[in-house]
Amino acid sequence: MTGTASIGLVALFIVDALNLFYIAQLGEAELAAAVGYAGTLLFFVTSLSIGLAIAGTAIVSRTLGGGHNERARTQASAALVLMGVIMSLAALALAASWQHQLYWLGARGHTAELAYRFLLQITPSLPLLGLGMALAGILRAFGDGRRAMWVTLGPALIAAILDPLFILGLNLSLDGAALVSNLARLFMVWIGWRALTRYHGFTLRLDTDAVQQLLRPYMVIGLPAVMTQLATPFGNAFVTNELATHGDAAVAGWAIIGRLIPVAFGVIFALSGAIGPIVGQNYGAQRFDRLRETVSYSLKMTIIYVVIIWLIMSLSANFIASAFNASSESRDMIVFFCRLVALSFMFNGMVFVANAVFNNLGLAFYSTLLNWSRATLGVLPFVWIGSHYAGSIGVLAGYGLGAIVFGIGGYWVCWRVIQRIETQASV
Repeated sequence: MTGTASIGLVALFIVDALNLFYIAQLGEAELAAAVGYAGTLLFFVTSLSIGLAIAGTAIVSRTLGGGHNERARTQASAALVLMGVIMSLAALALAASWQHQLYWLGARGHTAELAYRFLLQITPSLPLLGLGMALAGILRAFGDGRRAMWVTLGPALIAAILDPLFILGLNLSLDGAALVSNLARLFMVWIGWRALTRYHGFTLRLDTDAVQQLLRPYMVIGLPAVMTQLATPFGNAFVTNELATHGDAAVAGWAIIGRLIPVAFGVIFALSGAIGPIVGQNYGAQRFDRLRETVSYSLKMTIIYVVIIWLIMSLSANFIASAFNASSESRDMIVFFCRLVALSFMFNGMVFVANAVFNNLGLAFYSTLLNWSRATLGVLPFVWIGSHYAGSIGVLAGYGLGAIVFGIGGYWVCWRVIQRIETQASV
């Protein structure tokens, strides 16, 4: 499950990084900074869609684990309807507020204008992004990790082909990047829909009663899951806002780092999504031995993977900075991140695993509390102090340090929760 999810996610993230790579070749710091500002805001929307997809995946996987296949298909239909409606409303609300949000982040002048134009062009495809996430989650709930992989891998391949053509070949710059993103998301929905209908006997049922019945459990899991997911972009937004005080070069450096993170650690992101259906199905079957085994293996995988990636990034830090045409402050930030801050994702991985377990055990409030504690107490004071005493490098150092306490604490609480639930079930 993790392997197939990793391939799809990392491919998508690589294309996103290449997108910024092509834009960086145009030689305008304002363009890279505009992508940084826009990416920070779009991270909120992506997090909304992930949180809602978690709700649908958790409900469907638990129903399947209990042996109720037909009911699971009905719930999947209702989950897609709810995702489509909520993401459409969110897109309308965001379209009217992009300028205010960019101003809050610290975007000014021509950079703000470029970011605003890009956001307006990409807004119509936001509901498609949500539906694509939901379809991939439902496929994973059915245990079909390979086809769920193609929901993200397919659009990534399309974007990889079209991005250089539209951004550099046709000289459309950010306009070209937005157009390719919209086309890729349309393709994303088509792949997921085709896989679900052709291989799992799924048909969309616009059943009002089913939607109403699912609404409450969907929101019980979905709202805390969304709040959990929104914590990370909130922390990132604060980092962006703080870096804006150090100029466009600092924001551009953060934009590049923001693309490096998911490419380098996409496997850890995928791991948290992959273990969700496994946790949900085994919880539905009351197999607590497999729950413990899943969490234990996840920790081992996280530690080994992060250490390997950190070593690679540390050795190739200067090459990475040069590849993105980074100079001065941007270059220093990238090198510092690769050589030191990247190792902190070992603890971020612990947070991701704990969140996945909490969400699929019906304890989404725990993941909400953990993520927001990490994004506030674990980010704001550290980043603020680092910024004021060591500039943009201090911001990155603070961003990494905050993960340690909450990673260890979240993983410990995760184990305690499983033990408590198992004890209650045996009584």
